[in-house]
Amino acid sequence: MHEEGIKKLYYSIGEVSQMTDLEQHVLRYWESEFDQLTPRKNRAGRRVYTDEDVKMVQRVQHLLKEDKYTIEGARQVLDREERGGPSTEHRESLVELRGFLEDLLLQLESKS
Repeated sequence: MHEEGIKKLYYSIGEVSQMTDLEQHVLRYWESEFDQLTPRKNRAGRRVYTDEDVKMVQRVQHLLKEDKYTIEGARQVLDREERGGPSTEHRESLVELRGFLEDLLLQLESKS
């Protein structure tokens, strides 16, 4: 039987560790720090990660490693996104737009 077309529904912590290049203890620690990261446990008490859980791990990893947020800062970003606030990308665009508008205002004030 070919398994090429079958998509996994759940991943073990070891599989997620390999997929994200993170140690398992880091994944367990992040569970305690981020409410959004809550993999279920199977009957044996082992963590089982869904695709959504893996995406959240990757999002946290990006915020901490790429965007250089602290854990508290990353938590605030995720909380804001969960509440429907602007994402990091939108926030950066808004900051850039504000700078442009402030420059424009200074130019207009200097001409009058």
